[in-house]
Amino acid sequence: MEKKLKLSEKKIEKARTLAENITGKIQNYIDSHTTVAVERASLRLLGADGADKNGVPVPNIIADSLKDKCGFGLCKYYLNALAKTGLDVKELNEKIAEGLDISKIDMADLKSVEIKAKEEIEKLDKRLEENVSYRNKKLSEFAENEKKPWIYVIVATGNIYEDVKQAKAAASQGADIIAVIRTTAQSLLDYVPYGATTEGFGGTYATQENFKIMRKALDEVSEKEKRYIRLVNYCSGLCMPEIAAMGAMERLDMMLNDSMYGILFRDINMYRTFTDQFFSRMINARAEIIINTGEDNYLTTSDAVEKAHTVLASQFLNESFAKRAGMKEELMGLGHAFEMNPEIKSGFLMEFSQALMAREIFDKHPLKYMPPTKFMTGDIFKGYAMNTMFNFVSKATGQTIELLGMLTEAIHTPYMQDRALAIKNALYVHNNIDGFLEEIEFKKDSTIRKRAAQVLDETVQMLSSVKKIGLFKAIESGMFADVKRPPEGGKGLEGVFEKENGYYNPVEKYLKNKLGIADTAEAK
Repeated sequence: MEKKLKLSEKKIEKARTLAENITGKIQNYIDSHTTVAVERASLRLLGADGADKNGVPVPNIIADSLKDKCGFGLCKYYLNALAKTGLDVKELNEKIAEGLDISKIDMADLKSVEIKAKEEIEKLDKRLEENVSYRNKKLSEFAENEKKPWIYVIVATGNIYEDVKQAKAAASQGADIIAVIRTTAQSLLDYVPYGATTEGFGGTYATQENFKIMRKALDEVSEKEKRYIRLVNYCSGLCMPEIAAMGAMERLDMMLNDSMYGILFRDINMYRTFTDQFFSRMINARAEIIINTGEDNYLTTSDAVEKAHTVLASQFLNESFAKRAGMKEELMGLGHAFEMNPEIKSGFLMEFSQALMAREIFDKHPLKYMPPTKFMTGDIFKGYAMNTMFNFVSKATGQTIELLGMLTEAIHTPYMQDRALAIKNALYVHNNIDGFLEEIEFKKDSTIRKRAAQVLDETVQMLSSVKKIGLFKAIESGMFADVKRPPEGGKGLEGVFEKENGYYNPVEKYLKNKLGIADTAEAK
């Protein structure tokens, strides 16, 4: 794609260098720490699954019985139990659910533990490789998947079986991506509910069984429509790494996964969030799951004109964190949004400029573009017009992932006809303006070019300031989204542990080896 904004490549490179310096300091902390969620995710990837009669998940049972051992790595104890009891994974999970306390089992020699680790890691690698191969095979088989933007819609009834009906209907109407909105406040639960669920609020619980049910349904409609329908869920909150693990095993295709969203918008402790996001992104990278970052949320609390540079700064930081986790640019769905006040004169030009700026700077990334939400109105006709302009910008600037706006925005379970009308609108606009950008040029002193240059300049200035004070202080002072969070505050800090000498996590080692990341897991 020809770059028409003529942005300074030196300034773009400077922004990337600043982002690398900023995230490097955080990475030093990440490398020497683990969290209870990282340990539970590792157990899940080794096979720990199921729940006791009270619904407490097996990984939580293990972590609770070994809460003072997280710094040494919990996988060792699970693998030791397999070695000492002679049980297979399914049998051991059942025994743990019935009350077996593996913390009381005498430790076998390390060689026995490592043999078990090798066996379970091989099973994990095989499962993930089969998922990646199947997805790639279907994407290759169905040429329809090449059209862009991919149309992304949500389902959110609270009942996974009702979600399936809405998802299948949306796919048959033209949707390429189905996101199952997660039930309100699940991000604050420090466990993942077990089994299929039918009672969510504003969304449906993210569980492995729900993932499996929706994946099966979308595979069925994919074969019928001859388009591979991608499945999305939320890989965020206190169980970020665990949900990444479940998504990888059940072949989700995208996951909402941001480096700072939980800190800013859910008041989750920053030490916990930064450590969890790294491990979750390694899982996503191995499973070739596209992540969606959350910069669009900044513009719900900040002004889209004055604070556009905070979105771009965060995109550079998210990109840097993702690279450190072994993620290819083709998997980084950096987020942004169409959120100007519709009363602003020439606001459309600024929206166009910022969307095109993101596309040109992050040219290999599958950008995720979000619709107007902050200024949506009960006037459905005006709302439909706003969404039409959003669809125009999305197609014209070459966005990859387009979350469609709905007539009844802010209701988390939009009516079936709302979704159908949103898809018809997008398909109409996409078809009629195909090739639009290739036909136009921008004047040197045009509003569109000057606006993009201004935002880039402000971004470099902001990242320079963040580098001076550090990312923790920048967040504490409210530089992102006008939200202030103290480093020691928020939920989940008690679940962060320094890695002890001899820390053992074969899952982490496997992921780092697979992704070519230097392994510092055993360094205290």
